[in-house]
Amino acid sequence: MANIEEKVENLLKEKIEKIGYELYDVEYTKEGKDYFLRIFIDKPEGIYLNDCEKVNNEITDLLDEANYIKEAYFLEVSSPGIERVLRKDKHLQQNIGKEININLFKKDENGQKQYQEILKEFNEKEIILENGKVIDRNNISQIKTIYNW
Repeated sequence: MANIEEKVENLLKEKIEKIGYELYDVEYTKEGKDYFLRIFIDKPEGIYLNDCEKVNNEITDLLDEANYIKEAYFLEVSSPGIERVLRKDKHLQQNIGKEININLFKKDENGQKQYQEILKEFNEKEIILENGKVIDRNNISQIKTIYNW
């Protein structure tokens, strides 16, 4: 599925940027019996419903012509939200020095499956938190930003 995500990202990135948005992420997933292609867009002043509609209208024909996805799927265009999933190195880089929430697949040596801490640095194998904790990226199920209300 990651290959489809990369292909779709490469296909849509320039088009989405030309109309004034950042392509934040692409997610292709199966939930139950249904497939979903989620396109996450962003801009400095935030994303509104009409922005999602505009991008949807601009990319639908491109996706149909490319025909990367053979199964029937639902296309969703949305904002990454206030508490954003950090799946790419560029997302992590943008959040160094900020508080993040990390969920693990399995408990670590401390018996924990979740950490909420400041992101200090990262590399291709590890996430390093400000408190000195080093987390193996292979054990991370999800990383999200935290918005303090």
